Amino acid sequence: MRLKGKVAIVTGGAHGLGEADVRLFAREGAKVVIADILVDEGQALARSLREAGHEVVFATVDVTSDDDWRSLMELTIKTYSNLDILVNNAGISAGAVEGLSEIEGWHRLMAVNSTSIFLGSRRAADIMVNAGRGSIVNISSIMGMVGHTTGHLAYYAAKASVRNQTKALAVRLGPLGVRVNSIHPGFFPAMKNTKSSNLLSEVLKDVPMGRVGDPLEVAYGALFLASDESSFMTGAELVIDGGYTAK
Repeated sequence: MRLKGKVAIVTGGAHGLGEADVRLFAREGAKVVIADILVDEGQALARSLREAGHEVVFATVDVTSDDDWRSLMELTIKTYSNLDILVNNAGISAGAVEGLSEIEGWHRLMAVNSTSIFLGSRRAADIMVNAGRGSIVNISSIMGMVGHTTGHLAYYAAKASVRNQTKALAVRLGPLGVRVNSIHPGFFPAMKNTKSSNLLSEVLKDVPMGRVGDPLEVAYGALFLASDESSFMTGAELVIDGGYTAK
């Protein structure tokens, strides 16, 4: 019960890394708001967790919309009266903009992966500062720390901006009691669905542990940063990548 009594929002919480966060946070005692555009998946997850005795609600949220963020905060306060944790997990890969022009892809990737961090953190900070406490966890990527030969340039630029937004927010909000940290995952199960199995094989050659990660391994990192166990950490980068960036 490491999050007992705390209220958390997890964006992109209906599947993947976000779903792992939601399940773990609920198990550790948090009241969780699942925010996602995937309505069926999000509602099903919330329903299953409520049936298991957890306090969870779902909200349809486009993280690129400031109006949706405002509505999300209003719902959270109306439902649970507080907000202690925001996990900015929602994001898309370069593959999500296939078929768009280069500039359209740039704008879409930046909007979902970077601008959403600004919108969500600003809204959450308003509530957390008034309470004098809070933890914001931004999910970046190891590709925000290093370059790579594949993918859309905007993906790397957006994830790097998440890294430095985190530091800027940490400096600004630290004196006001709000901590802001980032997580940089490496390669995770989506890689198993890549169009080219050869690409996965090549990537894993550069991962000292020789495998993709499990979403729960990132979720435990988010749990640590969300909990009071990391009370003297802000502006930090937690890398969970099987050693990829150590080489």
